[in-house]
Amino acid sequence: MSEAGFGTRAIHAGQHPDPTTGAIMTPIYQTATYAQESPGVFKEDYDYSRAANPTRKALEQNLASLEGARHGLCFASGVSAEAACLHLLESGDHVLLCDDVYGGTNRLFHRVFAQLGIRTTLVDMTSEQALADAFEERTRLVWLETPTNPTLKIIDIARVSEIAHQRGAIVCVDNTFCSPYLQQPLSLGADLVCHSTTKYIGGHSDVIGGALLTNSDDLHERLKFIQLSVGAVPGILDCFLLLRSTKTLHVRMQRHCDNAMRIARHLEQHDKVEWVRYPGLESHPQHDLAMRQMRHGFGGMVTIGLAGGLDAARQMLERVRIFTIAESLGGVESLIEHPAIMTHASVPPEQREKLGITDGLVRLSVGIEDADDLIADLDQALA
Repeated sequence: MSEAGFGTRAIHAGQHPDPTTGAIMTPIYQTATYAQESPGVFKEDYDYSRAANPTRKALEQNLASLEGARHGLCFASGVSAEAACLHLLESGDHVLLCDDVYGGTNRLFHRVFAQLGIRTTLVDMTSEQALADAFEERTRLVWLETPTNPTLKIIDIARVSEIAHQRGAIVCVDNTFCSPYLQQPLSLGADLVCHSTTKYIGGHSDVIGGALLTNSDDLHERLKFIQLSVGAVPGILDCFLLLRSTKTLHVRMQRHCDNAMRIARHLEQHDKVEWVRYPGLESHPQHDLAMRQMRHGFGGMVTIGLAGGLDAARQMLERVRIFTIAESLGGVESLIEHPAIMTHASVPPEQREKLGITDGLVRLSVGIEDADDLIADLDQALA
């Protein structure tokens, strides 16, 4: 299966017809525990479902295959997967976090794990010099998103990994915006990949989940111990739903990319839009890097700046009909949101200002509806 194409692995990797009935779909093993033949004698690693469950195991193997990883672990949410990574650290350790990240990530690092003595420095990782200068003696982890959220900066994963490894730090890439279909950070030198499987992997806005993927046996064993001990594992029905979703990931992502490119090019010419950020546009500052680092397309996320600031943004968001005002992203339906008020409200105002998360900034999660209808909806909302 490792030699098969992405679409084939999406549908088959980690899954086999049920040996009892021949069922094609992996069953929902809705069980908390398992019978033991004798005290401490049980099948494979199935003694308790927090430790292992066949439905979850199939999902973990499927996601590992799609990311080109040896190991996969699934969690109850994206931030619980992030928290497991931070549990690898000790009090006094130092983390470098890219300056433009999901607001919940910023909150987790600065307001939760800071209480445990883990220090975090924000860095613009599009600058190699800024990154190199930020390392300290106890820097143990470098965490980045690319494209970043919400300003869609592109960070050179291979170069960041090289710099971090020279200094003894591990690199984790949040690959949520791309999914494994568009970008595979492990092949570029990263040690860990994190996903909010709620987003493109789930794709239908009906499940919450997270995942960590790695090629490192050591990191996998340490993280599996944390997964078992902390217990933030996904429900089995959620795993089943995610397995359903990965089967169409490649098809959905291609449509997301096609629609987003059309909308980005259209909005770039719109007189009510001051600027558009989309990695596929030649106007994007890191377009050439995106061409090298991303595959098949540039994702479904588009960020725009509106003339007129908050009033113009609020009016646009209240007038859309097909786009829905909502947090989250990556579903088949198109969503629109205002980061400064919604997803990034927990980011301090001075940091938002420095990053350019202004009152006129609007983030689009472009779905897989007919592109002409989406463009017409945006036009009437901006009129």
